[in-house]
Amino acid sequence: MTQLDRWFPYPAYRPGQEDMLNEAAACARSGGVLLIDAPTGSGKSSVVSSLLAERGDRLVVVAVRTISQMTTYIRELDLVRRKQPGLKYSYLVGKGSLCPLGGIGDVYRKCEAVKAFSTSLIKERADRGAMDPSKDPYILQQIKKNDPDHPLLCPFFIRSKAAVYSEKSGNIKIIPSESCRRKAEIISSKGVDPGNVGDLCEGLCPYEVMVQASQHVDLLVLNYHHLFDDQIREQLYLNLQREPSEMMLLIDEAHNCGDVMQDILSVSVDQQALEAAERELGTLKKEMKNLEAVRHLIPQINKFIDGLKRSMETEDWFDPTIFSRMVLRESFYSSLEEVVDQLMEVSEVVKEASSKKGDYKATGIERLSMFLSRLNLSLRNPSYLTVYQKDQDKIVLKAQNIDPAPALSALAKEHSCMILISGTLTPLSSYQQLYFRTLTDNVPVKRFQLPNSFPRQNRLVLAATDITSAFSMRQNKEHSQRLIKYILAFASSPGNLAVYFPSYQVLETIVRDVEIHIKKEVFIEPKESSEAGQLLSKFMNLPRTGRSGILFAVCGGKFSEGLDYRGEMLTGAMVIGLPLAPWNRVRQMIMDYYTQRYGEEGKFLAYTLPALNKVQQALGRVLRTPEDRGVLVFGEKRFVEDQIRTRLPEWIQDELIPCTYEEFSKQIRGWK
Repeated sequence: MTQLDRWFPYPAYRPGQEDMLNEAAACARSGGVLLIDAPTGSGKSSVVSSLLAERGDRLVVVAVRTISQMTTYIRELDLVRRKQPGLKYSYLVGKGSLCPLGGIGDVYRKCEAVKAFSTSLIKERADRGAMDPSKDPYILQQIKKNDPDHPLLCPFFIRSKAAVYSEKSGNIKIIPSESCRRKAEIISSKGVDPGNVGDLCEGLCPYEVMVQASQHVDLLVLNYHHLFDDQIREQLYLNLQREPSEMMLLIDEAHNCGDVMQDILSVSVDQQALEAAERELGTLKKEMKNLEAVRHLIPQINKFIDGLKRSMETEDWFDPTIFSRMVLRESFYSSLEEVVDQLMEVSEVVKEASSKKGDYKATGIERLSMFLSRLNLSLRNPSYLTVYQKDQDKIVLKAQNIDPAPALSALAKEHSCMILISGTLTPLSSYQQLYFRTLTDNVPVKRFQLPNSFPRQNRLVLAATDITSAFSMRQNKEHSQRLIKYILAFASSPGNLAVYFPSYQVLETIVRDVEIHIKKEVFIEPKESSEAGQLLSKFMNLPRTGRSGILFAVCGGKFSEGLDYRGEMLTGAMVIGLPLAPWNRVRQMIMDYYTQRYGEEGKFLAYTLPALNKVQQALGRVLRTPEDRGVLVFGEKRFVEDQIRTRLPEWIQDELIPCTYEEFSKQIRGWK
């Protein structure tokens, strides 16, 4: 029995799975980066077995995007624990969904402040001999005085802590309470569903319990932001008392890495934030000198925004040099750096003063200083663009990161190894360039791709050769009628079906003409998220009642990724067109940036790759198990052209049947 076999929780390997796990084990031993493209059903989550088998003294860190993905890994780890009873694992769920403390404002800012106040009080009382804060009458009295909307103390944090005297240092130390350690041990050694961790904690701080549970584990599952946000990651590693070099990373659903990292690195500001900043500065005039100079800049920024309101574009680039010149005109500042330095200093004062009053709203000054800092960075760093977005009369200014490679490469360099895995990481070579262009040769990057092991006879893969979502054809009546005929032919397929469009606008235009001709119950993706859950549940439950429906949705929208339509919940999906981002000057500048770095390949990375992934994600909702049967339709002639077709997974390239409408309708009628 190999070391891997000792940790692999199943009686047999799926096709290609053992090769994948051996590749992961090799990466764990030698270090570097491994990108894995593994279709649905290939057993991707079992990569944790490889990392645990090669762990040694290192910590395995699994980063996921959603709670449902976290639950998948927890189920896998519970199976591993049956073979390795000593396995300890934990997880970290974001504070936003678990914090039991009431109050208004940002939950993270609130947590930071009340923990500081609570810790200070615990230490003060410990100096007077009260070592158990949860039973100290004075602390309990102070907790009763808490304003529910503006709390200054956290009773849940206080119950999670105890004070001890350290003979070595001669100081009071704050440590986890006995009840906190007991609950943490239950999580790490017995396993608790993340949805039940709040109930388990019974009056303790769930996050403190999870952090304590993570102290001495073999594996930790957390969300992307814990890993990708520098400040959160550094604080976490400090709590864990671990160096990055002592950690092995596994990134799930890795096709999302670039977007998430870029979002974290980007900062936006609007007139509402500017108004808040101006108010905050006004309240500090008596306390801090020279604030009128920086306050004078805000009307200048508002003037700049008002000028953009005349634009006809919904998104466009703005010149950061002109912005800086206009904002600094007739001011006492010679550069934006001076403004940012003063704003950051003021921001700390405002933040501290607000926290003392139990006000935990994010400050406008802080937002403005972060935005100006990033905007100033864009003057010398081409991986940041200054962009404005317009929605009716509202303008948002954004310092937008367009290149995740430096940040992801830095993450890979710091850690013992980094494995990225997804069912739609095709083409692997493109994701390697996009994510790890700045990696040096001493950090090797390898790639591994698994074939689709599901039975070929269970799927029909079609590509229309005579329809397209190209803008030039959208007003062509003959083409529009042909597209409608394709959708109606597809709608005659048995079972629950989904049709995905490149945008809400195209969806609304087409659905008006097709829904009256469809016999199935029609479901249309709502723009509001609050309405989505109930609609989707009704659609997915239709097969249980012997009925079927057709879902019209948007590629990259609420119903095209991260959902598991098993069995008869979805028996066919059709993607209309190639969901490329709207073309404008911002898109052109992003393409120019990538072309400068990658040549012709840069055009694909900047523009086509994101659209291709959305298509694969949407069609990937259909076949979730080897027993599932379904039809996959590429409703766009560009998919049969070499520049797109050769970028698709090999199994799709092999099985793709190009067809005109007549051939398509014949194939659909013949599918049972």
